[in-house]
Amino acid sequence: MRRYRHPGILLLLLSVVSLVSHGCSTFIQPLSSGKAEVGYESQVFQQLVSLPPPTEPIVVVVYKFRDQSGQYKSSDTVLQYSTAVTQGATSLLIKALMDAGNGKWFTVLEREGLSNLLNERKIIRQTRKQYTNGDQQLPPLPPLLYAPILLDGGIVAYESNLLSGGMGARYFGAGGFTEFRRDTVTVDLRAVSVKRGTILNTLQTRKTILSAKLEGGLFRFVDPLRLLEIEVGLASNEAPQMAVREAIELAVYGLILEGVKDNTWAFKDPKAGTHILASYFEEKREKLQPPKKLAQAADTPESDSLFGGNTEDKDW
Repeated sequence: MRRYRHPGILLLLLSVVSLVSHGCSTFIQPLSSGKAEVGYESQVFQQLVSLPPPTEPIVVVVYKFRDQSGQYKSSDTVLQYSTAVTQGATSLLIKALMDAGNGKWFTVLEREGLSNLLNERKIIRQTRKQYTNGDQQLPPLPPLLYAPILLDGGIVAYESNLLSGGMGARYFGAGGFTEFRRDTVTVDLRAVSVKRGTILNTLQTRKTILSAKLEGGLFRFVDPLRLLEIEVGLASNEAPQMAVREAIELAVYGLILEGVKDNTWAFKDPKAGTHILASYFEEKREKLQPPKKLAQAADTPESDSLFGGNTEDKDW
């Protein structure tokens, strides 16, 4: 009988076989599942919550914050009919409005489920009418509140695979490689005056979604008649829903500061928001600056420009 010369390899193979056989009865989880969480804090959540309070809460309504991207999940093999982003963006926007300034900035009125609300009020009125005597009068239901400002917009774009790449190496059957991909989701939020119908302010935010994969393996003959093959891999995908939520929270945060700048509303203590306004608009100014090459092209002398610096007599 021929003896196996690699007891360590044999022990490894037996361990793998044991794990596979055990997986027939229970699902193998390389990472433990976490508990349900009450809330998720994005990178801008603390900035949104810590905003100084306004002079008075602003009453707003949100009817529908729709997915306007029309994008489906990308797949290289089959046709996908699932949308790439969440269809519950309205709930995410309402949550962000309720969190602004620790709940002191906005009073949000229910409008997404308005038909359900009206039906319930109708049931109350009919029940009162049916079970009250003729001489007994109950006070009518209080009227619904109305809002001076309507918030509208939606998820306007989802670009997939904007940037992708990877690298790897293999030597004598052993090696690994990594791949990554970057997507982008864009959110547009605007405030509309209900009385005049004019747009008070609009803001667009964007959030990248990163996906990465790491794989490694070993492919080697440990004996002329025995082949050892090992594969291991791990993939990490940023949740698109969390990216949409962060973009919406940043849009609400920016819309508040833009409104303070335009005197649409104000902080209760103007001095408390001075540093926040300066930091926000400084960061915005840096992102809006053109690249150096474009800035140098804009400083071209008049003689080198397209019309020689004189555009008064040109026939457009």
